[in-house]
Amino acid sequence: MGLTIAEAARQLGLAVDTLRYYEKDGLLLRPVPRSSAGHRRYQAEDLRWIELVTRLRATGMPIREVRRYADLVRAGSGNERERLELLQGHREAVLGQLVEVQAHLAAIEYKIDLYTDRLGAECLSA
Repeated sequence: MGLTIAEAARQLGLAVDTLRYYEKDGLLLRPVPRSSAGHRRYQAEDLRWIELVTRLRATGMPIREVRRYADLVRAGSGNERERLELLQGHREAVLGQLVEVQAHLAAIEYKIDLYTDRLGAECLSA
C-alpha cells in the first residue's frame, strides 16, 4: 500500500513540497507509485533513497550532482566507477567542511574558556 505524501514527509522530516520537488527535478530513482485514485504511495525503497538524497543535499552536494548520481543509479550496473568517483569527490568536500567547522568550533571554545576562567576568578574573589 505505501505511505501518502504527507506520511512520507512526516517520517522523513521534510516538507511535502520538498518531496514533490525531488520527484519533479529527477532526483528520485523511479516515479513514485500511485494509488488507483492517483495519490502518491511511497514504498520503503523510495524512503531509503530520499533519505540518501536528503543527506547528500544536507552535506552540500549540488542538485546537479545529486541528479547525476540518480541518473547513474537508474542506468543500472556498469557505471559503478563513476558513482564511486562522484561519492569520493563529495566525501572530500565534506571532509574539508569538517576541518573548517572544527577550526570555528575551536575558536568558540577558546572564547568560552576565557570567559569561564574570568568568571571563575570573579566568583573566587567575591
